Amino acid sequence: MNSKDNRENIPSGSADETTNIENKINAAMDKITEDFPEETDQEAYDSAENEAEEYEDEYSFGGENDSEDDDSYFPEEDEEGEDEDGEYDPERYEDGENGSGYEEADEDEEYDSEEDDTEEEESPPASSRSKNKSARPSPVVYVPMDDLDEEMPLPAEKGKKKHKGLKITGLLLLLLIVLAGCAYAGVSYYYADRFFEGTWINGINCSGKTAYETEMALADQIQDYSIEVLARNQSPQTITGDQINYQYLSSGDVLKLLKQQKPFEWIKGLYEQKSYTVSENTYYDKTLLQNQVTSLNCAKAENQVEPENAYVAFKDNQFQIVPETEGSKLNIKQAYQILDQAISENQTSVDFNTAPDAYVSAEVTQDDPELQSALEACNNYTKASITYTFGDQTVTLDGNTIKEWLQFDEKGQLLLDDATFQQHIADYVAQIAAQYNTVGTEREFHTTSGRTVYVSGSAYGWAIDQTAEVAQLSQEIRSGTQVTRQPAYSQTANSYGVNDLGDTYIEVDLSDQHMYYYQSGSLIFDSDFVSGNMSYSDRQTPSGIYTLYYKKSPDVLRGAQKPDGTYEYEEPVEYWMPFNGGIGFHDAPWRSEFGGDIYLTNGSHGCINLPPENAAVLYSIIQYNVPIVCFY
Repeated sequence: MNSKDNRENIPSGSADETTNIENKINAAMDKITEDFPEETDQEAYDSAENEAEEYEDEYSFGGENDSEDDDSYFPEEDEEGEDEDGEYDPERYEDGENGSGYEEADEDEEYDSEEDDTEEEESPPASSRSKNKSARPSPVVYVPMDDLDEEMPLPAEKGKKKHKGLKITGLLLLLLIVLAGCAYAGVSYYYADRFFEGTWINGINCSGKTAYETEMALADQIQDYSIEVLARNQSPQTITGDQINYQYLSSGDVLKLLKQQKPFEWIKGLYEQKSYTVSENTYYDKTLLQNQVTSLNCAKAENQVEPENAYVAFKDNQFQIVPETEGSKLNIKQAYQILDQAISENQTSVDFNTAPDAYVSAEVTQDDPELQSALEACNNYTKASITYTFGDQTVTLDGNTIKEWLQFDEKGQLLLDDATFQQHIADYVAQIAAQYNTVGTEREFHTTSGRTVYVSGSAYGWAIDQTAEVAQLSQEIRSGTQVTRQPAYSQTANSYGVNDLGDTYIEVDLSDQHMYYYQSGSLIFDSDFVSGNMSYSDRQTPSGIYTLYYKKSPDVLRGAQKPDGTYEYEEPVEYWMPFNGGIGFHDAPWRSEFGGDIYLTNGSHGCINLPPENAAVLYSIIQYNVPIVCFY
């Protein structure tokens, strides 16, 4: 018998009665399916099952002998619950007249599926499983057997427990976050007017201190202020804050520094340390400070030592600079300014030795440019070497002589006296001039006649130009020149030595009234002459050695000028060769005789009168530098 036939055999009842039954069954099943996940004991489960059986007995249409599997209990259904073949159509039944058949079957399948899934965990007796299945009234089991194979959803028991635990955990975490936020905000509020941990200001740990507390700490630190004073050749001395009325004044920098903090960043102070330096305004009595400076040992008169200038001295065979000495004479004004600056900067010590202006300095230091120049000049003195040559003789001036011209005090300090040094040079030049000048000296002369005569008062010979030589020698000494040379001469001779006449000269023998001209030892000219009249002292020809001034042809010889402008005499000559003032060689055409003793009574006014032809020869060969030796 198919299911359709069974449904036809089920007695029909009223629609209201059927609806009430189904509603009660659905309510009972809903209670079972809803309460089941919450109740885990077997009694709750059995209670729900018994309630379902009671509904089944009460509304059984077939009596006590009706079988559970008898198809006659199903009421006849119309085409809406079945397909054309009489099979169950889930889609059509889902929205049937009762509106609950399929959903209740689905819940039943869900329940049965739950039983299958939990079978491994708890295996109830077979009778219990059978009893559970029969708890559903037959009229509501509409699910075909083929649909039991479909996968049913698991009950939400474990998911609900899991969600509930997550909610609790979330609430706890939220509570902890709120508490932590409140605590962080509370600490941030604490540090709104306090310095973070790890904050140091001017060497003071200000962690957790307010600006006022920090200011008090700075004031306490300054309260014990003192400054140590170090000076040359003196023990250290201390000036205390009490002695100068030293006090702390707030600059407001501490408060500014605190306001720069961001309170919510207080946690940084737990792992990093910050140090700050703020200005500390202080007050002290500057009049009291002046008194303290003047009372220092280094400022007392008995401890003042004047500095000494650097100087040049000759030591170890050379000139060198002796450095200046610092001394200990304190510059009171400058020392006060140094101390004032140090105290205003809250320094705890000051060293006058490191402040060049604190003491009176030497006027001349070892780096002084003028002193360096003097040293160079002095060293050049020792290097200078000037060797003079006088024929086969030499004279050398070197540093050993030059350094003796320098003046030193008792300490060996060079006294730079240029005038005195120049005088030493002039004296040296005059000395060699006196030794080697031959002008005006007496010479021994061997005459052609065989006589030996001594001739003095000559204008011929060597003459050093002393002015020029002093200037040249000074320059060479200062530059450290090493040279061999002749001195600067104003006049030279033919040769060196006592007889500087050499072998070229003109010999004028006034006694024999005869002259000779030797050139390189050979006689190239000779002649008789008439010299000055010996009867008149002012007309006598003087002896001596001379040289030619010049020669002129023709010329007019004139005597002394008279008051009326005329001359004592005027005599024209063809050849004029002066060598001693107005005395010279010339032709005398008015004479007919020369030589002998004419000069004794009828001599000239002092000149050497020559025959005209001989005067012409001499005029043509005479040289300017040839010595003219006149003697009696």
